[in-house]
Amino acid sequence: MKLSFTEHLPQLVEIGKVGSSSLGYLSIAEDLPFTIKRVYWTYYAPHDVIRGHHAHKALHQLIIGISGNMKFDIENIRAQKFEFELDQPHIGLYIPPLCWRTMKFSHNAVLLCLASEVYDEDDYIRNYSEFEKLKWN
Repeated sequence: MKLSFTEHLPQLVEIGKVGSSSLGYLSIAEDLPFTIKRVYWTYYAPHDVIRGHHAHKALHQLIIGISGNMKFDIENIRAQKFEFELDQPHIGLYIPPLCWRTMKFSHNAVLLCLASEVYDEDDYIRNYSEFEKLKWN
């Protein structure tokens, strides 16, 4: 399935699923608008902790909520603000570069991330005031 993305905008994308409630389901993420160079997952995050508090300069991500639910607050460099909730494993959240994000996990949440780059600390923007300087006015 070819996934469709709008440049500079974080957005939910339908990954799709095949199967049935009696046999189970399979979802496949393919034809992404970036090459996957890293895969990681987050789990056992305390439900009362807000994570994230950063943006990336060049990294594209497709986030999939494998289990539980997770809420995202995202702001892009156009100063547009978005709220998303992932609670179905066949729905992903595309986060393009230059999007500040925070996230909160339910008790049993498992986040899977497909990332366009290998880990690079220099790609992170961890100071919100630094991020604000990049915004388009």
